[in-house]
Amino acid sequence: MSLPRSPVRAAAVDDRPTTSNLRFVPPPVSRVADTGLSQLWLQDLALKILYFRGYMTGFKVSEAMSLPFAGLTDQILEVLKREKFVEVKTQVGFGEGSYQYAITGAGIARAREALERSQYAGPAPVPLAVYNDSILKQSRGRPTVDEHTMRSALKDLILSDVTFNQIGPAVNSGTSIFLYGPPGNGKTSIAKAIGNILLEEDMYIPYAIDIDGQVVKLYDSVNHVLSPEEEHSAEGTGSLKTSSKRDPRWVRIRRPFIVTGGELTMEGLDLVFDDVNKFYEGPFQVKANGGVFLIDDFGRQQVRPRDLLNRWIVPLENRIDYLTLHTGRKVEIPFDVLVVFSTNLPPKDLVDEAFLRRLRHKIEVGDPSYEAYRGIFKIVAEAKGVEYSESGLAYLLQEWYIKRNRKMRASHPRDICDQILDISRYISVDPKMTKDLLNRAAEAYFVEL
Repeated sequence: MSLPRSPVRAAAVDDRPTTSNLRFVPPPVSRVADTGLSQLWLQDLALKILYFRGYMTGFKVSEAMSLPFAGLTDQILEVLKREKFVEVKTQVGFGEGSYQYAITGAGIARAREALERSQYAGPAPVPLAVYNDSILKQSRGRPTVDEHTMRSALKDLILSDVTFNQIGPAVNSGTSIFLYGPPGNGKTSIAKAIGNILLEEDMYIPYAIDIDGQVVKLYDSVNHVLSPEEEHSAEGTGSLKTSSKRDPRWVRIRRPFIVTGGELTMEGLDLVFDDVNKFYEGPFQVKANGGVFLIDDFGRQQVRPRDLLNRWIVPLENRIDYLTLHTGRKVEIPFDVLVVFSTNLPPKDLVDEAFLRRLRHKIEVGDPSYEAYRGIFKIVAEAKGVEYSESGLAYLLQEWYIKRNRKMRASHPRDICDQILDISRYISVDPKMTKDLLNRAAEAYFVEL
C-alpha cells in the first residue's frame, strides 16, 4: 500500500468523449418558450445585469444571461426598450447585437424591485424538471471499469490483492463505498484514483436551477472542472459563444469529484439560502451528481456520525434526495452519486449494523506487509532522489519498528525520505539510507505515544 508518487494519468486527448458519444446534450433554445422561464422573469434578469454592470452591448447581455442573442435576448431587449426600461446609447459594431444599452430611471426602479426578491444576476437557470431528467439520462452514461482500467488507475499504489479486487466492483456499483483502516495507508489516494477515472468522462450541468422562481446556483468553478472543449469555446466572443448548437445555459464538465472533510455540517447537505443575496447554493451532493462525493476523515465532523449517516439512508436506498426550500417546501432531486466514506476510526465506534447493511461495499485498507513496505520504499526513494539501500531498510525496520513495536504505514517511506532530504541538505551530504541519516530522520518524524 502506498500513497501515489505521481498523479494518476489524465485521459489522453484521443480518449476524450466527443459530443456524439455523450448520453445527453442540451438541445438548443431559440425562443423564450424553449427556456421554461417566463418572459417577465427573463426581463428582470436582464435589468439586474444592466443595473450591476452599466453600459453593455446586446451581445454582452446575451453572454451574461447565457442565452442566444438572435430570437431570444434581442426580443427581451426590444420589449424593455419599447417599455422605456432601457435605451440604446450608441452602436459599437455591426448588427443589432452591437447596440450599447443603458438602463433608464424606470428600469432602475424595476430592477430594484426585482433585487428585493433576489439579487441573482448570472446565467439564466434551467427548470428543475429539465435538470432532473438530464441527470437520469447521464447516469446511464456513467463509465464502468474493468481490471485493466483499475490497474492503470492504481498503478502508483501498492495494494494487497484482496483490497485491489474489492475496489473495481465497488466503483461499478455507483452507490457507496466505506473505506476504513489505520491512517496513512492510502484511503484518500484510492478515492482520488476513483475520481480520476471519472474525470476521463464528460457530462453537462446547468449553471443554475430554477425552482418555481427560486434560483439554486449549481456550477462551482472550485469543485467543477471544465472539459477541454468547454475551455476552448469559452475563449470566443459573446456572439460566438451564444451561437452554439446547444443550450448555452449548460456547461460541459468532467464528471465531478468533490471532497469534504471535518468542515462538513448538516446544513451543508441541504439547500443553503443566502439571506442577503436571496438565492440558494447547491449542496455538496447535488454538485457531485453524476460523479463522486468523498467524505474524508469521516467521524471527525462537528456533527455526530449517527446524525450524518441518518441523513444518507433515504438517498442511498432510493437514489432520490429531498431538499428543503426556506419556505418549507421539499423538492425531489436525483441522487446519482458514488458516496465514499473514508475513516481512520473503528467502524464499530461510528456506525451500527443496520447502517453498514446500507453501505454497498466495505473495504478495509490495512497496514502494508514487510514486502509491500519494501516495495513502497524503493519506489519513493527513486522518485525523490534518495539512494536506496537494502541494509539501510533492514536497519530501519529492526531499530524503529520491530524493537519499538511500531506499526508500518504506507505513508512512512514518503515522509522518511522527505526527512532525509531535509537533513542531508542541511549538513551538506548526499541523501542516502545510511544509519546516521535514518536515525536522524526517524527521531525527527516519529513521536512516542
